Amino acid sequence: MPITELLERNAKEYGSETALVEINPEVTEPQRVTWNEYELIQPISDVPYRREISWSVFNEKANRCANLLLNRGIRKGQKVGILLMNGLEWLPIYFGILKCGAIAVPLNFRYTSEEIDYCVKLADVDVLFFGPSFVGRIEQIANDLGKERLLFYVGDACPSFAEDYNHWVANFSSIAPKVAITDDDLAAIYFSSGTTGFPKAILHKHLALMQSAKMEAIHHKTTHEDVFLCIPPLYHTGAKMHWFGSLYTGGKAVLLRGNKPKDIFHAVSEEGCTIVWLLVPWAQDILAALDSGEIKLSDYKLDQWRLMHIGAQPVPPSLIKHWHKYFPNHEYDTNYGLSESTGPGCVHLGLENTDKVGAIGVPGHDWEVKIVGDDGKEVTPGEVGELCVKGPGVMVEYYKNPEATAENIKDGWLFTGDMAKTDEDGFIYLVDRKKDVVISGGENIYPVQIEAFLASNPKIHDVAVIGTPDPRLGEIATAIIQLKKGENCSEDEIYEFCNELPRYKRPRKIIFADVPRNATGKIEKPKLREMYAGDRLVERQNLS
Repeated sequence: MPITELLERNAKEYGSETALVEINPEVTEPQRVTWNEYELIQPISDVPYRREISWSVFNEKANRCANLLLNRGIRKGQKVGILLMNGLEWLPIYFGILKCGAIAVPLNFRYTSEEIDYCVKLADVDVLFFGPSFVGRIEQIANDLGKERLLFYVGDACPSFAEDYNHWVANFSSIAPKVAITDDDLAAIYFSSGTTGFPKAILHKHLALMQSAKMEAIHHKTTHEDVFLCIPPLYHTGAKMHWFGSLYTGGKAVLLRGNKPKDIFHAVSEEGCTIVWLLVPWAQDILAALDSGEIKLSDYKLDQWRLMHIGAQPVPPSLIKHWHKYFPNHEYDTNYGLSESTGPGCVHLGLENTDKVGAIGVPGHDWEVKIVGDDGKEVTPGEVGELCVKGPGVMVEYYKNPEATAENIKDGWLFTGDMAKTDEDGFIYLVDRKKDVVISGGENIYPVQIEAFLASNPKIHDVAVIGTPDPRLGEIATAIIQLKKGENCSEDEIYEFCNELPRYKRPRKIIFADVPRNATGKIEKPKLREMYAGDRLVERQNLS
């Protein structure tokens, strides 16, 4: 069934129960907030701004949005963009788009005006919802965008070049429109990270969204009583598809604006969160805050917190070992996926497999996995090859890009571009991105392996390894190291620490600098290569 039916079911079965809570720690002024006739909140002074809606109100808001779009001529298969920060408006608009049969097109909130313009035109967007944070960027391109598209502003003080969504939507019915939707109907376009240029548009069916919801609930044993803390941006599959577990079970979810350790702990404590999905940098920040005494476990109610899981990138085993010192009873999972596979979960570790930390896991629910060499044939256990996945969550296509589609989907298999291997038990270990492999003196060096080793150094907060040019070896491994606050460390200390690595894996160049990550926590290696690959830094031959 299409995923919109889950929302209808929740409204009927859990109508008065809380569906979504929005918390913004940066806003503490006492204020009264109203949204249509459904919401009247009087926050208490000196506490974070908080709003909530029930499942019935969530569903009614989605229906009003759907009916507004239908009134404006939007029909099945047309594209509607969303450019909003996380908040209570985001998901009702998303489901309103789906309920009218249109295709939802979430946009990255970090996009520049140029990137917004590119993605809106690439995806053939007919309507764009945008919020206060984007007025300046949209204004730069409004004259062009507005010629053929309807611009809806979601917030107070509507700019002159857009229509006031909150004003118009209040006038439409809260009853679901009679639009027939099936699993095979197109549902959403998500954009790739765009690490190799402008992003590609990834097209998915309702079947893929429903698969991710069911899979998330199964993988993490989510129940109606669980409370999920959602921190990453909802435009990304890695956030929304994890929240789909709450949608599947009708449970409460908390949308937290910001990722500071104190704010995360406060939300978990005050809202009774049981499941928290973290990116590696946020977990690192929490551990650093606990180590320094900046936050204390005894100041919060955390006993109900049962599961911490991480995705979006390889997880250093040393991080999880450190985590379990503070949270010995936490269940742990890591999730592998990409937007082309409807986000996380096509491979996952599994709650019962913490002895395999370091692996990304085994095939997820209803997924198949294989690892192939350059000849397209499956490799033997222990041999490195390209990870391929197959299942109901594989994208339909890269929209309007048949060449890229043909290159990445072959006989139903999605070729991920990630290099991996399996152990004797069939657990999959991510080795590195195919394009990130460093070839030094004819040897393939996988940066993820070096990063995981360096992450175990107690002075290092974050690390990235890239290849930089070398006249003799072609490339050398260069480590960009971000130290923990207050720590001092020399290059010689790092070189000595790396003596435990095989000689060919030892970094030949050390750079102490911040490690840039995108909104989903992935290291921005193209940016690092652009910054450092041509630098004339003093090389250090790390000889034993």
